[in-house]
Amino acid sequence: DGIFQFGSKFSKTIRFSDINYAIASKEDKTSMFLGYSELLNALDTGSTTKLTINNKRLNRQDFEQKILLPRQDDYLDGYRAEYNAMLMDKVTDSSNSVVQERYITLSVHRKSIEEARAFFDRVTADVTTRLSHLDAHSEELDAVERLRVLHDFYRTGEETEFHVDLRDLMRKGHSFKDSICPDSLEFKKDYFVMGDKFGRVLFLKEYASYIKDSMISELTALNRTMMLSIDVIPVPTDEAVREMQNRLLGVETNVTNWQRRQNSNNNFSAVVPYDLEQQRKETREMLDDLTTRDQRMMFAVVTLVHLADSKEELDSDTDALQSAARKHLCQLSTLNWQQADGLVTALPLGLRRIDALRTLTTEALAVLMPFKAQEVRDQGGVYYGQNVISKNLIIANRKELLNGNGFVLGVSGSGKSFTAKREMVNLALSTDDDIIVIDPESEYRPLIEGLGGEVVNISATSPNHINAMDMEQGYGDGENPVVLKSEFLLSLCEQLMGDRLLSAKEKSIIDRCTANVYHSYIKGGYQG
Repeated sequence: DGIFQFGSKFSKTIRFSDINYAIASKEDKTSMFLGYSELLNALDTGSTTKLTINNKRLNRQDFEQKILLPRQDDYLDGYRAEYNAMLMDKVTDSSNSVVQERYITLSVHRKSIEEARAFFDRVTADVTTRLSHLDAHSEELDAVERLRVLHDFYRTGEETEFHVDLRDLMRKGHSFKDSICPDSLEFKKDYFVMGDKFGRVLFLKEYASYIKDSMISELTALNRTMMLSIDVIPVPTDEAVREMQNRLLGVETNVTNWQRRQNSNNNFSAVVPYDLEQQRKETREMLDDLTTRDQRMMFAVVTLVHLADSKEELDSDTDALQSAARKHLCQLSTLNWQQADGLVTALPLGLRRIDALRTLTTEALAVLMPFKAQEVRDQGGVYYGQNVISKNLIIANRKELLNGNGFVLGVSGSGKSFTAKREMVNLALSTDDDIIVIDPESEYRPLIEGLGGEVVNISATSPNHINAMDMEQGYGDGENPVVLKSEFLLSLCEQLMGDRLLSAKEKSIIDRCTANVYHSYIKGGYQG
């Protein structure tokens, strides 16, 4: 069921989707920020939580299987090949061929698996509900899916070769570790070698007094396989308040002692030194946050592991990451002689072996926002463009929506017709759907003829006409069909003659004639 056990510690992982935070308006960002703060506030104090952002390289073979149009051995295969070449160009030329997955890993100490299951049933339901309030879809990972996350990290480039059947392995007496672990793992002072990949674990050493909410998304924007984890240990509010009251009492005592020393030297007008005043102010603010502003005290540590193909590339990537952190006045440092512990901490296992904890309030922790922009990649969907933020393809399937209708809006020259034509081509090449185009300006004719469609001209001079008297089986949906047809013909004649030019006598004639025309075709007949 996806619960991992390490000694007396149990952990469970929830995968959740991204939300459109980076492109939201200021009001929407504030709402999302407060919703995320509520999620952090709701974390159980008896457990620890790990938020992980996993950058996975887009597996080309897997992508081709899901997105590209298969050959169907008809006259449109040439168009399909051109369409597929365009899609592959978009993937390879784009600045980002990485897909991001996000996990919340909950871990707790319990005496037995039954107690752990009861705990996770309660807590995962609460976390899932709060994520849904943020419009983030979430799902609990089972054992095989959690092992797949580890496999895809340890064996980058071999994602399609993951085949783990736990029952089959138990029956044969094999260990699942053989198909997940890397071929070799060698830890050096400040990096590690994993198979033919080089990796390094960094941690956030210095925090700025003011951090922008874009820092985490900028750190994970690097086009490399990496995992960034934020470990959160909530402190019970009563303990936190008691601790801050003791701190404040200590600061006030220091201030009183300083003033007493000044008074004994007959210096009665001395101003309290800046550092003591600052300590007093910050401690009071922290106490106010905890008691009046519904903030929680939390311990947090941020770790990041990234992989590269060579040592030179690894050093270059590390410099880029440290530069991105410095831009926010923070310092990312390499873990020396702790690469193994750092790797275990960064992976979504639910373990923490790094003690570089920082005390933060809920708001200060919520600034480390894990959300960026939602990716749309539906199975069997059509190409709609590229995500503005991540540069990944937008592949959407409107048939999976509650309402699949759509319309195209835009100013003149913005590409409305092109968008409609592109969607028609996508559907014609990938599905057997019927496409009906009503085209007064004959704008779509070359496209339809090119795709082998049928063009029907309807005009006063064309050989094709619409028969106003046509009536099929079931016409009228249960109502009297002759009455409905009579009303239609009356309105048609009024359109031809002009409004209010038909007299009551002429309307009566049309009504009677309509009944007489269909009299012999309808069983039993209708009285006009």
